[in-house]
Amino acid sequence: MKIDDLPTYQDIIQHLKGKKDRKVNLLLGNGFSRAYDNSIFSYNALGAFIETTDDPLLQKIFSATKTKNFEQIMQQLDNFCVFAKVFSADKTIIESVNEGSFRLKKSLIKAVKELHPEHIFKIPDENIDKCSDFLHYYLASDGNIISTNFDLLLYWVLVKKLKDECNDGFGRDVEYPDEYHPDNQPDVSELRWEKKEKQNIFYLHGALHLFDEGVEIVKEEYESNLCLLEKIEKRMESKNYPIFVTAGNAEEKMHNIVHNKYLSNCYDRLSTISGSLITFGFNFGDYDSHIISGIKAASAVSRYKNDEEPLLSLYIGVYSDSDLEHIKSIKHKFKCKKVEIYNAKSANIW
Repeated sequence: MKIDDLPTYQDIIQHLKGKKDRKVNLLLGNGFSRAYDNSIFSYNALGAFIETTDDPLLQKIFSATKTKNFEQIMQQLDNFCVFAKVFSADKTIIESVNEGSFRLKKSLIKAVKELHPEHIFKIPDENIDKCSDFLHYYLASDGNIISTNFDLLLYWVLVKKLKDECNDGFGRDVEYPDEYHPDNQPDVSELRWEKKEKQNIFYLHGALHLFDEGVEIVKEEYESNLCLLEKIEKRMESKNYPIFVTAGNAEEKMHNIVHNKYLSNCYDRLSTISGSLITFGFNFGDYDSHIISGIKAASAVSRYKNDEEPLLSLYIGVYSDSDLEHIKSIKHKFKCKKVEIYNAKSANIW
């Protein structure tokens, strides 16, 4: 079977619309952003940007690894540290490798920010409208949208067209509620995250506009006098970096996730979704086994026994024949009653 023989995205949606009261969830990977502009959001574009850095250490790392796959580079650096400790290597060598890993992560954040469209109005209205139609179906079905992307594209579409339908868990608290406030206008906090049952938007690996301030997880938002990326840059200049899960392997990614209350809540939601899940732009590669584990947990037979509704069906979008063969080889890992593959090129979401 070739990719052109697969069901289309429209076939899948039409089928699910026939399932009464079925929740339909969406998992977005980097393909969502690449579908908007591959020249900006591909690993090759990010790698090419970082290769122009004047940081000699990063130049040496890219030259030695001969790859633009950040996850692979991170994994190689982590592996080096493990073996270096086993063989009692000089501590300064290990510290240098850790420093290289830290600089690479910062450079990745900077690259995403620098290559990113300047502000929401740089995205043509027709693209916003088309994407919002794509996303609306999931929110209307009482489903969740779970993204592993760092950029602002999803946030911008939701803010501009679907604000009343989505809930990302962020809101403002009244500061000093017991104090007197002239004109009944109390001071309010910046946007803070609080666990909410009705939350339906989840950034599983973090995003440019989300920051961990130790006690609170906060969100930057667009203001008319200062665009969102400018506000993010000001935070970064103060050494406050966005929440980004950039670890090499799935184990390290999970380590980062479980040690952040916002990210761990996102993963909990992935692991407990019910109904159906459609994936778009996510290839379930070597560094994504934690995502597969989350889907496997959502599909678990034990949830039937606990009178919980499990994940019943999974629909995975692929872009090429090689992607198709890969997904076919790992279908059994999801433990879902129904796993079907569709042609992601047919979705035309932008």
